[in-house]
Amino acid sequence: MTYCLGIKVKEGLVAIADTRITAGTNTTVKKKMYITQKDNYSLFIMTSGLRSVRDKAVHYFEELLNDGVVYNKLYKAVNAFGEQIKKVAEEDRASLEKAGFKFNLNTIVGGQLKDDEDHKLFLLYSEGNWVELDEGSPYVIIGNSGQGKAILNRVLNEESTMKQALKAGFLSFDSTRVSNNDVEFPIDVVLYKKNSFQIVEHRYEKKDMEIISEAWADKLKQALDDIPEEWMDKSFDKIPEVADKVSAEK
Repeated sequence: MTYCLGIKVKEGLVAIADTRITAGTNTTVKKKMYITQKDNYSLFIMTSGLRSVRDKAVHYFEELLNDGVVYNKLYKAVNAFGEQIKKVAEEDRASLEKAGFKFNLNTIVGGQLKDDEDHKLFLLYSEGNWVELDEGSPYVIIGNSGQGKAILNRVLNEESTMKQALKAGFLSFDSTRVSNNDVEFPIDVVLYKKNSFQIVEHRYEKKDMEIISEAWADKLKQALDDIPEEWMDKSFDKIPEVADKVSAEK
């Protein structure tokens, strides 16, 4: 499994991808983020699924770009990457399934190309079809998503700043990490500000974020202590006093 998160707010895009690859009992660190950018052309791709499928599809897509193919809108680039996934499926699906592997590759694509009015975020499925995220759904997770959704659902909306989005995104990753041994540091963070046509990337190691993880854990414990308890009295008052019960039995 993996953890890849894309967030779209009015200010721009925030993306987080873990780097852990698990194969049986072996774990390695490999980049799950692909970035390409030039003048008026910025996009990133994150994937969850079979590594062999991911690498082949990315190589095919990169070859198109190197051969001079230019896309003026992001959805066209997403269509093109979807076609590469279909091509890999035609070539490898049968042999993978024969070996006991399910053909699987989910993809998050984000960025902004020359004729896009604003930044875009897409979820692309293994079958090559896609959905675009809009104001009603400011984020998408692929891979291990269960534990990381709660905080995002509570605090994120289109008006959130990119810094708020990154904070919430990290806490979402951290909640997933402590619950799953196949999601782990380092994490790659990508930031894209609307109309900048400039993606920035940074890698965070575990030691870089330990103080944030500890501060969040402390705040959660304090928040739990601060929640009023009077509402529980109706339940706890039903529990008989142990001393009274012992006395009655004597």
